[in-house]
Amino acid sequence: MDWKGRRESKNVEDRRGMSGPAVVGGGLGGIGIIIVIIYTLLGGNPQDILNTDTQAPQSQSTGYKSTAEEDELADFVKVVLADTEDVWTDVFAKEGKTYKDPTLVLFTNSVQTKCGNMSTAVGPFYCPGDQKLYIDLSFYQELKNQFKAPGDFAMAYVVAHEVGHHVQYLLGTSSKVSALEQRASKAEANRLSVKLELQADYYAGVWAHYVQGEGYLDKGDFKEALTAANAIGDDTLEKKAQGYAVPETFTHGTSAQRMKWLERGYKYGTIEDGDTFNAKDL
Repeated sequence: MDWKGRRESKNVEDRRGMSGPAVVGGGLGGIGIIIVIIYTLLGGNPQDILNTDTQAPQSQSTGYKSTAEEDELADFVKVVLADTEDVWTDVFAKEGKTYKDPTLVLFTNSVQTKCGNMSTAVGPFYCPGDQKLYIDLSFYQELKNQFKAPGDFAMAYVVAHEVGHHVQYLLGTSSKVSALEQRASKAEANRLSVKLELQADYYAGVWAHYVQGEGYLDKGDFKEALTAANAIGDDTLEKKAQGYAVPETFTHGTSAQRMKWLERGYKYGTIEDGDTFNAKDL
């Protein structure tokens, strides 16, 4: 992706090196952490499955020293966030709406949010309580090494997906789904979650559609995003964690579904073509 020398978003809080208590319910480890990632990776609400304390004491600096590589990655995600600001401001304007920029929080190890105190183990996430997206930049290495999804555009997809959840928040989709989930069975709530996540994938594709139109994508960039989407499908993650997949437990969609909706957003570049809730076939 052509990004160096371009505008960086100012809507960024750099909390790297700030320590604070983070609780991952039940002291999860090994498969447990993978299960947490299955639920929260790329947009799930971590508070649904984590035992969190929203009244934790203030974070404190630990004298953290970032590497040059990490700082370059931070600059990269700031450019990606700036692109999402430009794209969604224009898309909302076409719909007669006003887009409100979210804030990106960079953190290490743990972070305090309006959704609770979170550990790096939950993966990148969006918190509607403070309208902020949270990313530990070490996730880039996880994408490359654990999920076999290398490339800067794979990380860009992660950011764009989380911004997609912010778009859902602004459009009122998230609150409607949350209300429906309160009255739904566990199986139906999971199906609603899948539709919400696939729509966020679609919105990530919308962003990529416009970035491509500006000539910022290099050959093979979008394939990197598709590789990441494929790697984090519920079926793929569950098979990796336990050797088999249980469709009734899916909360984000299969690898095929995630790639399909990401590609659809990339193709159409509109809000209206991303209605996963009324789609006959996900």
